[in-house]
Amino acid sequence: MRRAEPRSIVVWTLVALVGAAGWTVLALARDEEVSAAWMVAAALGSYAIAYRFYSKFIAYKVLKVDRTRATPAERLDNGIDFHPTDRRVLLGHHFAAIAGAGPLVGPVLAAQMGYLPGTIWIVVGVIFAGAVQDMVVLFFSTRRDGKSLGQMARDEIGPFGGAAALLAAFAIMIILLGVLALVIVNALAESPWGTFSIAMTIPIALLMGFYLRVLRPGRVSEVSLIGIALLLVALVAGRWVAESSLADTFTLAPSTLVIWLVAYGFIASILPVWMLLAPRDYLSTFMKIGTILLLALGVVIALPTLKMDPVTDFASRGDGPVFAGSLFPFVFITIACGALSGFHALISSGTTPKMIQKETQVRMIGYGSMLMESAVAIMALVAASIIDPGLYFAMNAPAGVVGDTVQEASKAVANFGYSISPADLAQAAKNVEESSLLSRTGGAPTLAVGVSEIFSQVTGGSMRAFWYHFAIMFEALFILTALDAGTRVGRFMLQDMLGNVYKPFKRVSWKPGLVLTSAAVTGLWGYFLWVGVHEPLGGINQLFPIFGIANQLLAAVALTVCTTLLVKSGRLKWAWITAVPLAWDATVTLTASWQKVFSGDPRVGFFTQRSIYQDAIDDGKVLPPAKSMDDMHTVVTNSTVDGVLSAALALLIVIVIADAARVCLKHLRDPEASRLSEAPYVESKLTAPAGLFPTAEEKREARRDEKREPVR
Repeated sequence: MRRAEPRSIVVWTLVALVGAAGWTVLALARDEEVSAAWMVAAALGSYAIAYRFYSKFIAYKVLKVDRTRATPAERLDNGIDFHPTDRRVLLGHHFAAIAGAGPLVGPVLAAQMGYLPGTIWIVVGVIFAGAVQDMVVLFFSTRRDGKSLGQMARDEIGPFGGAAALLAAFAIMIILLGVLALVIVNALAESPWGTFSIAMTIPIALLMGFYLRVLRPGRVSEVSLIGIALLLVALVAGRWVAESSLADTFTLAPSTLVIWLVAYGFIASILPVWMLLAPRDYLSTFMKIGTILLLALGVVIALPTLKMDPVTDFASRGDGPVFAGSLFPFVFITIACGALSGFHALISSGTTPKMIQKETQVRMIGYGSMLMESAVAIMALVAASIIDPGLYFAMNAPAGVVGDTVQEASKAVANFGYSISPADLAQAAKNVEESSLLSRTGGAPTLAVGVSEIFSQVTGGSMRAFWYHFAIMFEALFILTALDAGTRVGRFMLQDMLGNVYKPFKRVSWKPGLVLTSAAVTGLWGYFLWVGVHEPLGGINQLFPIFGIANQLLAAVALTVCTTLLVKSGRLKWAWITAVPLAWDATVTLTASWQKVFSGDPRVGFFTQRSIYQDAIDDGKVLPPAKSMDDMHTVVTNSTVDGVLSAALALLIVIVIADAARVCLKHLRDPEASRLSEAPYVESKLTAPAGLFPTAEEKREARRDEKREPVR
């Protein structure tokens, strides 16, 4: 092994010291002002060390990635779902697909508990659990012709546990997509600026897709510049539209947005991947990465202080207005994406393994993308923690708690132990050119306010409204790209399941199956979206706990499959890499599921909540925040569905883990009897770097390949 150079040792020692200094300040500071820059330093220093050392160890020592082995994208290229994609474009696609609502919403909601618990979980969780899961799932799916997580579970664990995993993964995916879409609706409803800007990204992405495929193949730099320029034009034009006669056209009610989103999800799922999905995700990635980098730079320049407490009283009492429940286990399911997210495993075993050029790229795309998403989560937590706590609670508590007027909201916030005047609440909305900021749940508006606060300190207060709407577009792009990629993955999963009954569905590009399954998937998540929009208790506040539980239960499935494959493939001594985070995730998530099903607190337990509202219906009473008997019946129905889903999903995951343990023990007793469904080795003809920048050896290899190519 090549010895480390002195310069490298110095650089990485300095990186470690910066990260350690950040953690020290966050841990020891009490009753004094703390700059948000220390939170950023702690996170970035930890990410750098983890990527440089831990991810490299897993990729080359544990997984033994092979650059000479052809990937499914190379062997099965059909131009629709399987297509070798430039690593830079694929990094953008994968990052955009995984980085949906979770890293924006979860940390903002969890700020209710204080900034310290969330920071620790986001950073430690991603390094040892989330990024590991994403990379290992991507590797094993690539070795299996891009099979979905559920299908890998069926092949490797067996028909019983595999069927439970397939069913659980698909049901969880539907719930996740419904909540992702709900965040978009909450961000764009009644906002012509945001709606216009987001709508324009669709034709821009189509233009980029045709440019790369037809007009100028391979010209990634050119199309990137064109896309960025058009994206900025769309953002600026959005303000003109909002102030023009077209404003009414793009001012859409939540119910209307539901219809448009379902239609978009269906179309995006059936179009070829190169036409809309990949270029759109690549386009949005510039927006995402650029914004996060600018936000980090803004924090360093402006040095805003953290106004939220390190740990609030709600962490121990469990009676928070944003979501009910104690710090353990609910912080760990509220913050999913950014630390550990099962949704990512569906992307890592869905679109990405069908597009990756080389196995060696799984480290950058799998582990690296997850670290990038974790950085987004940290910045979301920063944004939520630097604004006035009174404004934070007024924005994130449901309307039934804070009321409809600034006077009512001011009184409600005082009952939480914080203070903000009605005038300050009105001024906060005026500053960002919104009619009201009360009960703007979903996390996106809170993050947008924090972003505008940081950027306006650098560029001036007159730009505050621009930065707010810039952040809204940034967030909606984040989520919409996860929605379209997730819908396509859901289609793959449904085709996998139906293919066990009717063989043609196994062919993911078979057009009748493609259309039917796309319609089914969009219709199912459209139902949850419609329910969330019309939920009297607040869609996000009611659905996000089950979103978090479902997401983390799916992570348990993914980590179970990874652990099983590590054992069956002769890597038993390294199985702890996924088994340890699996043990933690299962403990946290099953505890949360138990409480959501059996808790006697109506703010926590779904069935207790149901019985209270049902008893009131029987007595002819209407309980706030419901305003009518129809609202009461809606609460009863939704609580029943949520409770049954929580119990059913937990049971399915227990079955998967138990069956996987049986398979692992069986393998250890008789390794020769185990069967792996890995595709046979085929030598690769492609040459592509493992990282963003080719090494000297990779450049030499590329030159040799160019010389060997025949003259046309």
